[in-house]
Amino acid sequence: MPKKLSALSPKQKSRLLPTKTGQRLLRFDRRLGARFVAGADEAGRGSLAGPLVVAGVLLDYDALRDHRVRPLAQLNDSKQVPPEDREELFRAVLDGAARISVQVISPGEIDRVGLHRSNLNGLRRALHALSPPAEACLVDGFRLGPSAPEHVAVVDGDERSAAIAAASIVAKVVRDRAMLRMDALYPRYGFSSHVGYITPRHSRLVREHGPCDIHRRSFQALCYLSEEEAAARLAAAV
Repeated sequence: MPKKLSALSPKQKSRLLPTKTGQRLLRFDRRLGARFVAGADEAGRGSLAGPLVVAGVLLDYDALRDHRVRPLAQLNDSKQVPPEDREELFRAVLDGAARISVQVISPGEIDRVGLHRSNLNGLRRALHALSPPAEACLVDGFRLGPSAPEHVAVVDGDERSAAIAAASIVAKVVRDRAMLRMDALYPRYGFSSHVGYITPRHSRLVREHGPCDIHRRSFQALCYLSEEEAAARLAAAV
């Protein structure tokens, strides 16, 4: 059975993965011709429970070379990286980034303001924390309006830009760690396994125990209803 990526030495990884996604993502940013490139992305947008975490990462391309850039060779969209390797890349981003900004948006704020507005506000705050010195600001998919620093919305940015991918890694690792702590506070919901996203088990536990303090009550989730109410709503929708 093959070893996990995190268990391999750098030389073994290079032989196993000759096509390094991070090199392609880094080339995308370097082609912008700017020294300081900022990327912003979020984790937890579709989660039923827990915070929305927005991260911004500033890369200094004059300083990002040799021992600082090599660990980023496997950089990729956090959703495409196994948890063990996300932790490894998280440490690489912390070592290689010129600056990092993390914005944590609580379930209560999401319920008051709305998910989309909360997300945009978090992305704006993340970029403002990095600019200046950021010369180019990249966001995964969203236009943030004139109140944000000048920026470019990059479709599928976490698969194209190193700065955005680095931000996606930071946001995902920070949020997953927070949800592991929430699992200790609310052990009956199984947050350590699904980190707040809707799964059949999560839905069943919410129906059984009711939502807890970190569930987003503004979401129109069927699991907030009794089984009879959920069945009636589904029947009415057919």
